[in-house]
Amino acid sequence: MKKDRKKLGKRNRTAGHNFERECVKKFTELGFENVRTSRYASREKDDQKVDLVGTEPLNIQCKYTERINYHEELKSMPEDTNHNIVIHKRKNKGTVVAMLWEDFEELVAIMKHEGLF
Repeated sequence: MKKDRKKLGKRNRTAGHNFERECVKKFTELGFENVRTSRYASREKDDQKVDLVGTEPLNIQCKYTERINYHEELKSMPEDTNHNIVIHKRKNKGTVVAMLWEDFEELVAIMKHEGLF
């Protein structure tokens, strides 16, 4: 029984790391040239619950899990000038992006200022 739990934990951790790498690829495609996983690039950011670095002005946390409390995850991230975002993938359900309303409003204001709409 204990071995099965250990295997499951390792499999879940591997899936989470794979999802982080998938997010790095997606952010690279979006034009973030210096994006890396924090496990690779910055232990400090990793400890602050930020999974990707090189995504300024965004702090990104990647979660591959069935259940998540977005409010708790966002609360655990740094309170700095970046916008905190949780990217949540659920098996066979797709991927969702969550952020605080205030951060969303600020990003919309930036897009408006840049003439994007």
